[in-house]
Amino acid sequence: MLENSLIKNDRAWIELNFNNLKHNIFEFKRIIPSNTEIMAVVKANAYGHGIVEISTFLNSIGIDNFAVATLEEGIILRENNINGNILILGYTDIQNIEYVIKYDLIQTIVDYDYAKKISSLHLSNKLKCHIKINTGLNRIGENYKNIDNFLEIFKIENLNILGCFTHLAVADSLDEDDVTFTENQIENFYACINLIKSHGYDTGKLHIQNTYGTLNYPELNCDYVRLGIGMYGIYNANNHINNSNADVDLKPVLQLKAKISSVHELLKNDFVSYGRTFSSAKNMKIATVCIGYADGYPRNLSNKDVVVLINNHYSKIIGRICMDQLVIDVTDIPNVKCGDIVTLIGEDSAICAENISIKSDSITNELLCRLGDRLPRILI
Repeated sequence: MLENSLIKNDRAWIELNFNNLKHNIFEFKRIIPSNTEIMAVVKANAYGHGIVEISTFLNSIGIDNFAVATLEEGIILRENNINGNILILGYTDIQNIEYVIKYDLIQTIVDYDYAKKISSLHLSNKLKCHIKINTGLNRIGENYKNIDNFLEIFKIENLNILGCFTHLAVADSLDEDDVTFTENQIENFYACINLIKSHGYDTGKLHIQNTYGTLNYPELNCDYVRLGIGMYGIYNANNHINNSNADVDLKPVLQLKAKISSVHELLKNDFVSYGRTFSSAKNMKIATVCIGYADGYPRNLSNKDVVVLINNHYSKIIGRICMDQLVIDVTDIPNVKCGDIVTLIGEDSAICAENISIKSDSITNELLCRLGDRLPRILI
């Protein structure tokens, strides 16, 4: 067990700004119908922010609906005294269904065949569940056209069906074809729901919108909106928002920081890091930073004109990013020393998650989800 007296910002860490998180929650509450609740999506370690830290704070400000990807994530929340509804968005092996009941979680019914398998189980209690309706994303969910299958699911006695939902494929696009596709998804979802209701079944809580579904289609009057990346104050750089529908001011919750471990001179024609991919054209001053790809900082940012922020100056990463370290050029930055703090992801536009994700040929979701467990999460 680690010593309690160890300082958390020893080498590299994540800083969490809960004032910004609270601000983002209230920005979304401002644009959604008053009777719509927020379901906080905290899967993948809360998009790298820390599932326990984020969920505990959200509980404290009145958020009591959560979504996770796995049974294990749901158990982590319960073992850390998170209250409210916890929906597992993905598949759980039927051999583990009893744990869903034990920890008072809500399981997604991924399709008709899955429901039939659960119907054969002798459970200690009815399984709380939401039914996933496939309206075009074609990952999981029973196809919206298969009404007879939905009616059979509602007949299964060991299911306690609390809701139904779908997921939008291109809610982040304002291209005409994509908007039409999204509108068709929404229409098909409600058509399916109304047919189920016409047979006398209660479809429970309904939810459709993710972050971009909420931003671009805030008028939908669902029971929940599922807020993921937007709740953390982050956009994906290539996505589009209809500001006439939802003008929100989101603030990033996370900053990624690390310390300098060494500062030294580099002579002309010397090389930096593995593979000798960087050669100095002149005498330089360089600094080694205590973070690398094992912490989740992308290795493919090596030699890509990527900067970090140190002492209010931009500094370029040079050479290959290593597992635990990287090197920056501090030639023109005065008074850089061991222990100085470098910001690698932050609010500044040059180092914001959106910009870093573009340079790493990825998206912000992946960039943040990759941030590793050995990075302490520190509340500021």
